[in-house]
Amino acid sequence: MTQHVNQLTAPPTTSARLFYIDNLRTALMALVVIHHSVLAYSNIPNWYYLEPPTDASGTLLDIVIVLNQAFFMGAFFLISALFVPGSYDRKGAGPFMRERLLRLGVPLLLWLLAVRPLATVGRYLKARDAAAQQGAELPYWEYYLQSFTPGPMWFVEVLFVFSALYVIWRLLTAEGRRASAPVLATGRAPGAVAIAGFTAGLALATYLWRIAVPMGESLLGLPSPAYLPQYAALFVIGLIATRRGWLGGLSRATGRIGFATAAVAAVGLLFVLISAPEASMGHGTTQSLLVATFETTLAVGVILGFLVLFRERLNHQGRRRRFLSEHAFTVYVIHPAVLVGLGYALRDVQAPAVAKGALLVALALPLCWAIAYLVRALPGARKVL
Repeated sequence: MTQHVNQLTAPPTTSARLFYIDNLRTALMALVVIHHSVLAYSNIPNWYYLEPPTDASGTLLDIVIVLNQAFFMGAFFLISALFVPGSYDRKGAGPFMRERLLRLGVPLLLWLLAVRPLATVGRYLKARDAAAQQGAELPYWEYYLQSFTPGPMWFVEVLFVFSALYVIWRLLTAEGRRASAPVLATGRAPGAVAIAGFTAGLALATYLWRIAVPMGESLLGLPSPAYLPQYAALFVIGLIATRRGWLGGLSRATGRIGFATAAVAAVGLLFVLISAPEASMGHGTTQSLLVATFETTLAVGVILGFLVLFRERLNHQGRRRRFLSEHAFTVYVIHPAVLVGLGYALRDVQAPAVAKGALLVALALPLCWAIAYLVRALPGARKVL
């Protein structure tokens, strides 16, 4: 195992069998950068730098965002949970939570005090000019507080809450207090009936949740609270999977079926969203039930497929993959400022939306890892990043 699975998870074990988890996490981090890059040129105005598309290719970027959103953060929560039980077993409740606070809290402060001001400077200047036209002043501190959100670091906040709830469960239940079994041993993975039952149950929970919290609404600063049932469920699955060795027991056929099922679900999801976009958002509609079902099926299928694919094909690391893995969490923290800076640098480039999105991705991926390397070279940075 590399020295750092990264602070999106607890400290790694030394088992080389987990190289594929490291590599999968790196791939998911690249998807984060891609997701936020194409947001800038899509029809979804949910990023710090925006260029609304003037051509039909922006719809292709919308599709990328919708399909990616269905699974990639849920996959992060599952991966994060894999290492929580072992870390708790080694450290105990107090040291475990202190480490969580250090390795999640300090990066959150870094985002709030350094990265967020850089990512939002363009928005602030526009807001300041608009206020000046009306004869008012808008100092930065006032704008900062009025527009406050955790940004992409919402994931760190939710992960800390999930970790705290796990600690409470361990302390208050007899099962949680007793000696734990070894983690990450190969065991018998759930079969098709169990996976289908979990998928159906999570789809129903998501549908019911979205009656109160429809898609597109914000809750406690979270940009995607409509997906909270998925995040919580996959975190719990990660906790269970690591105890029972489910990952090692997943068959190749399970991975292939997962990808095939996800492809069918993706088609169904897009069809419903295109045919009834408003009704698909929630509020107990039939379309909302279909969207929740297709999204959940897509998420479960893709995650199963990726877990098997990376275990079978990418369960090793050389210098390059180790470098990418070690710097991935730092990329997560700094990438918004990098993407916004590149967005302004490319604003005079005239090209279709999909071409500008592809160009930004091509520039952003290597630049994010390069800047992450420089950040982690600072004294003490590797202890928390």
